[in-house]
Amino acid sequence: MTVPRIVLASVSPRRAALLRALGYDPEIRAPAVPEGADGGERPESTVRRLAAAKARVVAAGVRAVGPTVVIGADTEVVLAGEVLGKPHDAEDAARILHALSGREHRVLTALHAARVDEPGEAADLACTRVWFRDLDPATIAWYVATGEPMDKAGAYGIQERGALLVDRILGSWSNVVGLPLERLPALLAAVRLPGLPPPFSP
Repeated sequence: MTVPRIVLASVSPRRAALLRALGYDPEIRAPAVPEGADGGERPESTVRRLAAAKARVVAAGVRAVGPTVVIGADTEVVLAGEVLGKPHDAEDAARILHALSGREHRVLTALHAARVDEPGEAADLACTRVWFRDLDPATIAWYVATGEPMDKAGAYGIQERGALLVDRILGSWSNVVGLPLERLPALLAAVRLPGLPPPFSP
């Protein structure tokens, strides 16, 4: 069996760590794609568009040596229809966490796979509902002081100390981290690659 080459169109250490935990050895490439929504664009459309753009721009610069696929991903935290994005500074992080306190929000992650060695693309979208517990000012101040919120959509990381802010979730936990692992087998199969990492792929 030929093991496919996986190129991750993201510099997120969390996405890379999730893939490595499955047994993949992803090559990391930074996508030169401006982030943010177009005017009036729905959050679902934004994440799909950005994931596809990231995968395609990286794929254009990858030389295929055997079966090669580029995976692009984009994650957004949506509260009452508003995309929260990443905080600009500590004050903005505290504002976002205050808005999330005691409420439900959605985490959307779009995936886009682009084959490099032959034509083929596939896309998927995951949505997880997350409920925060009520956060008092001291808890928000503590979490902001950890520094965790600063590079994360929605100003928290559920895989780290941010888990202490969450009451419950409905859906994929790894989606909240930034890469819905449950969707990978079907995504890879759709571009004619083994849906399981070695040594388990037939």
